[in-house]
Amino acid sequence: MMAVTRLRPSLARLPSPRLLGTGASRTAKRPERLSAALSFQEPGAFRVKSLGELLRALAVFRLCSYPALVNNCGKLMSVARALVGRRLFSLMLRPTVYAQFVAGEDEGEISQSMQKMSSLGLRPMLAVPIEEDLGATSGEKTYDENLEAMLECVRMSHSNAWSKEPMMQLKMTALLSPELCVKLTTLIGQRTLNLNLLVRALDGEPIQFPGLNESEVAHFLCGLQRLNKIAEASINKVRVLVDAEYTYVNPALSLVTMAMMKKFNQDGVWIWNTYQCYLKESRSLLLEALRVSNDEGFGLGVKLVRGAYMDKERKLAEKEGRPDPVHRCWEDTNDSYNGSLDVMLEAVSQKPERYRIIVATHNEDSVRRAARRMEELGMDNDGGAVCFGQLLGMCDHVSLTLAKEGYAVYKSVPYGSVEDTLPYLVRRAQENQTVLQGIRKERELLRRELHRRLGLRATEGNPFTR
Repeated sequence: MMAVTRLRPSLARLPSPRLLGTGASRTAKRPERLSAALSFQEPGAFRVKSLGELLRALAVFRLCSYPALVNNCGKLMSVARALVGRRLFSLMLRPTVYAQFVAGEDEGEISQSMQKMSSLGLRPMLAVPIEEDLGATSGEKTYDENLEAMLECVRMSHSNAWSKEPMMQLKMTALLSPELCVKLTTLIGQRTLNLNLLVRALDGEPIQFPGLNESEVAHFLCGLQRLNKIAEASINKVRVLVDAEYTYVNPALSLVTMAMMKKFNQDGVWIWNTYQCYLKESRSLLLEALRVSNDEGFGLGVKLVRGAYMDKERKLAEKEGRPDPVHRCWEDTNDSYNGSLDVMLEAVSQKPERYRIIVATHNEDSVRRAARRMEELGMDNDGGAVCFGQLLGMCDHVSLTLAKEGYAVYKSVPYGSVEDTLPYLVRRAQENQTVLQGIRKERELLRRELHRRLGLRATEGNPFTR
C-alpha cells in the first residue's frame, strides 16, 4: 500500500527517469534534419483562412497588445453591457473576440467549427469554461449542474467524428469548492493521505477523512462521486485532462487526480494531470508523479504548460510574506519547461503505453525542441504518445504547420454563450497577457498573407503594418 504525503520530495531523493521503468529504452536513431517548416517563418499556413478571419485576427491581436485595455477589459465589458444591454452587447462581441477564441454556443455551432478544424488536420480539446475561486462557492446544486455540463462535454467529444483520440479539459473547482481544496492542501502538508483511501471514496465508500468536519466530508464525498461519474463516462472514449489552478489548491487537486489515475489508468491513460513549469517546484512534482505511477502501476498522462496565474501568485505570496513560488525570470521558466519536457519524452520513449504527454505551449523553441527530441528517440510524429496543444484562435501558424508536418495537434476549444464565456475570455486575456503581447510574429505572418491576397506591399502608411 502506497502512502502519499505532500507529493513534494526533494530532487536529490528521486530516481533518475531512466530507472523508473524496467523495460529497455527504445533504440534511438540518428536524427535527421528537422523540417525547415518548423522555423514557422512562412505565412502559407494562413492561406486556409478566409479574408474575414484574417482581418478579425489582426484586429483582435492588435487590441490585445494594449496592456491598459487588457488589464481593464473586465470593467470595460461590464460598462458596455450595462450601457447597451446584454442582447446588443452579445451581438457586438460575437463576431469579434468571441468568434476568435470560442467555438460556439450550441452543438450545431460547435460541430461546424470542429469540422473545419478537423479538415485542417487539427484536433479539438473541448473545454467547459467553468471554475471557481475562493469566495465564490456555489453549493451542491450548482456543482451538480456543472457535472451535467461536463458529462455533455464527454458525450460531444466522443459522439462526433471530429478526431481520433478525443480529449477534453476539466476544472476540478467546478465540482469541488475551492475552500475545501485549500483545507485539503493544508492537511496534505501535515499528515499522510493514502491514495487507496481516495480510491475507495471514488468507489462510493463512506470514508472519514481526519481533519475535515462532517459537512466538509459530505461535500468531499459528493465531489469525488461527481469526478468518478465523469471518469466512468470517459473511460475508453475520451481523455480527460485535469487543469492545474492556483498553488493554494493544486496539491489537493493533484492528489485527487492521482487517485483517479490509480483507479482508471490501469489499462490506458485516460486521466491526465497538468504541470505548470513557471513554478519552482514543478520539476520535483513531475518526477514524484513519475515515481508514484511506476510504484503503483498506473499510467501517467501529463499536460505540460508554462502557466497562466503568475501575477496573482506573486502578489499573493508577497501579501502573505512567503517566498515567490514562480521562477524569477522568463529564462528560468524556459529552462524549467524544457527540462521537464526532456524528462517526459525520455519516459514516453521507454514506455509509450504507460506515459503520455501533450506539449501545451505557444513557444516555438520548445515545440522545435520536442520535435527534435522525438526524432532523436525514434518516435513517430503521430504515434499517439506525444502530441502538441495550443489555444483556439492563437498560435495558428504553429498549430497548422505542425499538423501539416504530420504531428498530432490539439486546440483547446472553449464553448458556451457569450454570457457564460465572458469571464473565461477576460481571465484568459489577463492571464496570458505576456503571450498576447508577444504575438508580433503571428501578426506579421497574418499581414503578409493579407498583403499577398490583396496584392498589396507593406508600407509605413498601411494600418496593417503597424
